[in-house]
Amino acid sequence: PQQVFDTALQQYNDAKGRLDASVQRQTQLDADVKATQLQLDLLYAAVGGIAAAAYRGSQMSTTTILLESDSPDAFLDGLTMLRYVTGRDDKAIGQLKATRQTLDEQKRQLDEETKLQQQQLTVMKKQLKTAEAALKQTGGGQASTGVASGSASAEPAPRNADGSWPKETCSVDDPTTGSCLTPRTLHAYQAARKAGYTRYTKCFRQSSTGEHAKGRACDFSSATSTFRDAKATGSDKTYGDKLAGWLVANASRLGVLYVIWYKQIWYTGQGWRSYSGDGTPSGDHYNHVHLSMQ
Repeated sequence: PQQVFDTALQQYNDAKGRLDASVQRQTQLDADVKATQLQLDLLYAAVGGIAAAAYRGSQMSTTTILLESDSPDAFLDGLTMLRYVTGRDDKAIGQLKATRQTLDEQKRQLDEETKLQQQQLTVMKKQLKTAEAALKQTGGGQASTGVASGSASAEPAPRNADGSWPKETCSVDDPTTGSCLTPRTLHAYQAARKAGYTRYTKCFRQSSTGEHAKGRACDFSSATSTFRDAKATGSDKTYGDKLAGWLVANASRLGVLYVIWYKQIWYTGQGWRSYSGDGTPSGDHYNHVHLSMQ
């Protein structure tokens, strides 16, 4: 169930990232379409004037210039003017054609973004159901109150061009154990410390399940210098509440998979849910905030 849960959340996060990126592109395309449509309207008016002049027979022609010229110099001046007007009219007509093509392409891209968003929404709904089912198999999954969210202050971690998260390995030094972390996990750890959450923390840990052994998880003690074998209370509980809330608020910036604190788990799309550990302060996460990263 744990592996199913983790995989479902990763696929959900990637789909959500692609959706968010698509929405941003759609917003820009909407603005581009409106601007192009306005330009097109102005060009239609200009070309319409050219067509009206032709219909009235008031457009210049070589014959008209010849008949109306009273000298060779006047005739040459007329030809110069004819070339200018013809070039100007041809340019306007060319701009109209190019602008119409641009508008058609922008609308096509807009349609593609809409289809992409529908696809990502379908993926997100499917993965949330899978994650919820896997969580319930571990004895959790009921809605809970959780903690209040903090401020979204973290510097965003790099994403792929489509909005998904890059695949990363345990390749950078873990400052808490001397082992390794993924670059994104190190970024989240450093961002938390920059935000003031500097109490005792350990990240990499050998284990057969979960993200610690992959360099994608950190345990933030609610106590100052170690992990206490007891429920956090008083200022320690307040510290854990604020840290968990801050991680939740910055989840999309950092690439958070889930957060566990005080026998509750938070994951994107569902919010806080009940969590069943092993009955100990550590297993139920009463003494530390667990962060798992994508």
